[in-house]
Amino acid sequence: MKPRIDHPAQTLPGAMQALHRLDRATQQAGVPEATQEMLKLRAGQINGCSACVDIHSRLLKAMGEPDERIFMIGAWRESSYYSDAERAALALAEAVTRLADRPDPVPDEIWDEAARHYDDDQLGALVLSIATINVWNRLNAATRQITGEWVEELVSAQIAAAQGA
Repeated sequence: MKPRIDHPAQTLPGAMQALHRLDRATQQAGVPEATQEMLKLRAGQINGCSACVDIHSRLLKAMGEPDERIFMIGAWRESSYYSDAERAALALAEAVTRLADRPDPVPDEIWDEAARHYDDDQLGALVLSIATINVWNRLNAATRQITGEWVEELVSAQIAAAQGA
C-alpha cells in the first residue's frame, strides 16, 4: 500500500504551517491536552484515518494516559474511564465529525452538555480542534496516506517540542 500522492499539506506552500498554527491556537483556551488528543483519536477512528489513530494514541500514551483510556475511546459511552467533561467533548467530536448522519447535526442536548463543562472560548477551541482533525483525516483518507515508521519520528518530535516549550 502506498499513498496516491505526496501529502498535500507538505507540498502546497504554507498549508502545513497554517494547519499547525490553527492547531496551536486551539491549545490556548484551557481545554486539557488529553481531552483534545482523545477527540482527535475518536475522529480518526470514525473517519478511518490510520495515521491520525496511530499519532494520537501514541501521544496519549506519551502523556501518561493509561492503556484503558486509549483503547476504550471507541466505546467511551460504555466505559467508566472518562469524566463527564471528557464525555461531553467526545460526544461533540462525534456529532461535528458526523454532520450528515442526522437531521440536526449537533443537537442542543450535545451542545448544552458541552457548555456545562466548557466556557465559550473552550467550546470554540473544541469546535476548531474537531474541525482541524477532520481536515487532517480527509486529506489523509483522500490521498491514502498510511501510517508507518514516520509516525514514531513525528510523535517523538512533538513530544520533544512540548517538553521544550
